Amino acid sequence: MEKRRLSFWQIWNMSFGFLGIQMGFALQNANASRILQIFGADVHELSWFWIIAPLMGLIVQPIIGHYSDKTWSRFGRRKPYFLVGAILASIGLILMPRADMFIAFLPALWVGAGMLMIMDASFNIAMEPFRALVGDNLRTDQRTLGFSVQTALIGFGAVVGSWLPYVLTHWFGISNQTTEGSVPLNLILSFVIGAAILIGSILVTVLTTKEYSPEELESFIDDQVHAETISNDEEVKESSLLDIFEDFKKMPDTMRQLSWVQFFSWFGLFGMWVFATPAIAQHLYGLPHTDSSSAAYQDAGDWIGILFGVYNLVSALYAFALPYIAKQIGRKKTHAISLIIGGIGLLSVYIMPDKNWLIVSMIGVGIAWASILAMPYAILAGSISPKKMGVYMGIFNFFIVIPQIINALIGGPLVKYAYNNQAIFALMLSGASFIIAAALVYKVKDVDDVIQS
Repeated sequence: MEKRRLSFWQIWNMSFGFLGIQMGFALQNANASRILQIFGADVHELSWFWIIAPLMGLIVQPIIGHYSDKTWSRFGRRKPYFLVGAILASIGLILMPRADMFIAFLPALWVGAGMLMIMDASFNIAMEPFRALVGDNLRTDQRTLGFSVQTALIGFGAVVGSWLPYVLTHWFGISNQTTEGSVPLNLILSFVIGAAILIGSILVTVLTTKEYSPEELESFIDDQVHAETISNDEEVKESSLLDIFEDFKKMPDTMRQLSWVQFFSWFGLFGMWVFATPAIAQHLYGLPHTDSSSAAYQDAGDWIGILFGVYNLVSALYAFALPYIAKQIGRKKTHAISLIIGGIGLLSVYIMPDKNWLIVSMIGVGIAWASILAMPYAILAGSISPKKMGVYMGIFNFFIVIPQIINALIGGPLVKYAYNNQAIFALMLSGASFIIAAALVYKVKDVDDVIQS
């Protein structure tokens, strides 16, 4: 037996839930620092609050991957997980900008940080099974397309999430002004809208996508050939959660090689997400690092949302070109070139004469972001036993969250002591990290290239 070839729209529906996940994720990325500053966080403390997000990924994704590999019910294998994750993430989205409602019980800053933790844990519960679902449902020759479609939907969702606060203010007249300790109305409404779209998009995937049973996955010739190509694949026995540590020790060589690429890619991304708002507010708006409540700072924050939307829109469009480019020059070279362009984009922020020129910088970041979301997973899927797709996709997340945790621990002190509170230099470090990641791509072995040759 072979897996059926899915049409473009079947692949689209299978990944449609990512639209809502990434819309919520984009709202978090573009606005969490601003919200935490409104609640009282100083600029050098931001990375310490953001450490919550990668910690949740480190804990949650391998566990969800392990159990989703073992799950089969009348609702499916992966679908129950991303439905529950979407519901929990929606609760976090609604409550984070309203953390001041709980001020009688706890400081708003700590409630906001707690909602950030809930959101990120929930996004991870939803996200990991989506990655594994592509590996489960698609043939080897459709996986690059599958991850590229996911990337496109991630991009479209992130554009909506990133631009929503700006659109609500400048198109619909909803206030972005704030009083001390209170989040602007445009942000509160944006997070509520994001929660509703998250639930709706997940339901599209749940209601339109069929999953293969474990017995069907066992029978596919495509996966049998795949498993034979992987040297350290072993027969899967009855196992416990502790076997995640054994799986980690036995990870394929390709995953080990990709881990370094992922480390520097995500170290750079985390620095950009955490420090973009204060960096650009200081560097191009001329605001002091202690200013987080002025009208000018809120305008800067809304413009960051536009810029983040630009890079996500570019990534959504570039994602459609990735399968063609990868077919012509290979997935490794495609990823390396994309990372170099992204690194140059981030480094160029320092020399841009005004805020509008930053759109050019974000075009480069968008090209890198599209490739980061697609190429490593397409390469990785070829090196993983079909029987352990979920757990290894979860373990792969270690190499996304560990660099973020390291950046979270050292990023704040670097900004305060090494950069004299000038957050723009955190963005420069992020650009350099992208270029290092590009150099490391060339050490990676793409197993699917071996199978196809």
